[in-house]
Amino acid sequence: MKQNPHRPDPFTLGGKVFTSRLMTGTGKFTDFGVMREALAASGSQIVTVAIRRVELRAPGHDGLLDALDWDALQLLPNTAGCRTADEALRVARLARVATGVNWIKLEVIPDARYLLPDPVGTLRAAEALAADGFTVLPYVQADAVLARALEDAGCAAVMPLASPIGSGRGLRSPELLRTVLDGARLPTIVDAGLGVPSDAAQALELGADAVLVNTAIAEARDPVGMARAFALGVQAGRAAFLAGRMPERTHASPSSPAAGVVRLPDPEVPV
Repeated sequence: MKQNPHRPDPFTLGGKVFTSRLMTGTGKFTDFGVMREALAASGSQIVTVAIRRVELRAPGHDGLLDALDWDALQLLPNTAGCRTADEALRVARLARVATGVNWIKLEVIPDARYLLPDPVGTLRAAEALAADGFTVLPYVQADAVLARALEDAGCAAVMPLASPIGSGRGLRSPELLRTVLDGARLPTIVDAGLGVPSDAAQALELGADAVLVNTAIAEARDPVGMARAFALGVQAGRAAFLAGRMPERTHASPSSPAAGVVRLPDPEVPV
């Protein structure tokens, strides 16, 4: 039985229950004030922070860890900037010591031009971190075989990219995302490359459990307004998925029945 799209639709991740399916990042905002307003407008409950940007609670430091209310938000440290599995393992463990949080968004990205994740290094690091008690959310390409391997490794979710990080190009390979979603046993969170709320809606319509958005909000002309718009896009996409879309057809199908239509006689054709 399908869930009523108008009832609360909680999202469970890492053993915790959330009401928002929009996750957000903290990079690229012009200042902490705009960031706080935008994150509040988004309704996001899970916020990712690059651990290399975090001051390790230095006295008097007004850094990212001090800028947000972590009693109300789930902190998700990430390993952005790590090029190898070993670097990611080191940074993840530093993050746990620095924050006391064992959640980690795993990024292993050796490619400086397109910022594409390393599937082999990501899997190796994910196996080690999951065995070490981390709640691992790996950033990967939309690869169904890799997604299953990450599930077997003990990850809490898989995070396939929509398009390259910060590109704003939207969901470029929906068919590949469908292969990841088909039979998935873990939450699937579409991450990277979303540009507008309709991109997020499309991902949720296809069956993704959530999305993570940073640049599209931070670089908008009005970040607070765009954050609010993304929240609505995510809600609409999820409601549409639960409602079930109509079947696609090759030919047109009239909205009104043809039976009972009053037809005028054909005009006489002059000889």
